[in-house]
Amino acid sequence: MNRIIFLSLGALLLASGNLFSYGPIGHEIVGGIADELLAKKPTGAKVSALLDGIRLEKAAVIADEIKGWDKRGVDDPNIFHYRNHPKIDNQLCGFWRANQPTHDPNSLTPSHHWFHYTDVPVSNAQKYSDGKAGRTPWDVVHMITYCVAVLRGEIPEDNARKITKPIAIILLAHFVGDIHQPLHVGAEYFDQAGHVVDPDKEKANLEDEGGNTLTLQLLANESADAPHAKNLHAFWDGDAVNALLPQLAPEMEKEERHHKNEDARKQLIHDMAIHEPKNWQLDRKIDIKNYAEAWANEILPKAREAHERLQLSGIHPQHEEDRTVAAGIAAEKPAPDHVAYRDWASHLVREELHKAGWRLADLLEKALP
Repeated sequence: MNRIIFLSLGALLLASGNLFSYGPIGHEIVGGIADELLAKKPTGAKVSALLDGIRLEKAAVIADEIKGWDKRGVDDPNIFHYRNHPKIDNQLCGFWRANQPTHDPNSLTPSHHWFHYTDVPVSNAQKYSDGKAGRTPWDVVHMITYCVAVLRGEIPEDNARKITKPIAIILLAHFVGDIHQPLHVGAEYFDQAGHVVDPDKEKANLEDEGGNTLTLQLLANESADAPHAKNLHAFWDGDAVNALLPQLAPEMEKEERHHKNEDARKQLIHDMAIHEPKNWQLDRKIDIKNYAEAWANEILPKAREAHERLQLSGIHPQHEEDRTVAAGIAAEKPAPDHVAYRDWASHLVREELHKAGWRLADLLEKALP
């Protein structure tokens, strides 16, 4: 599946030999929190040494950035590379070659796109282990566990996926953010007539791919000055994070807008790093290898609510490349709590980013003893 990855605010700006990117903001927030929490600690020094000085704030977006290699491949002479960090760049190239993109679900070699999400059905109160539909050996739950095992020496660095310790940290910095985005964990399934079904119990031909194939319609009381994403998943990736930053006047100069957003983002990271989030720690009885599954179980009710607060209509098969998906309308409906969908989603995203940053730092401390 193609996915719009968690909290992307804009396209990458690519130039020969260099890569410039001001986002995705959400992943930078998660990595930035972990940077502050690990500063002056032995684990922070280990992470810095393994990443050749790259901060987690920037490492957290690399798993999305290397999608820029997909069309032309890493050996194209005009493709961007991380030339200031040649050892890291070489390992990233190896990782990309070992996990090249494919739409064949039966491929023995996984696509690195698959690592960012899992599609657990949200039609009932499922946990990750309650069924099989939507889960794969290469989904975000399994890949977080895989990367932790590499860092702990339980899987050798010379593995088939070419995930070395530096690559494992880069991926964890990103995947811990992904698994705290509800629509990277839960999806809705339908039959050919557009009726919601549980694919573990009934035949399901269509999936909304975590809201990627649903056109979002918010209520008319949305501000005309606040344009929103065209599809449900992109709204969660971008709009819900944008709402955490100052709403700036549209006529403001681009450079001034950038500086104000940067200042606000840095302050948000700092505030989240110095204030411990509620309920971020898991039960001490849960082993580190089961953290990802526990996080998925925790976010699944939110993925369900993200669908339930919307009225799904006009669901029909839509052919995209080599697969058929569930296209249709996801329209905001008045909520019993009288909270607008945009406000509810932004509040939830703030909580999840906060927890993800603390959990990333904690995970690295435990995986790099």
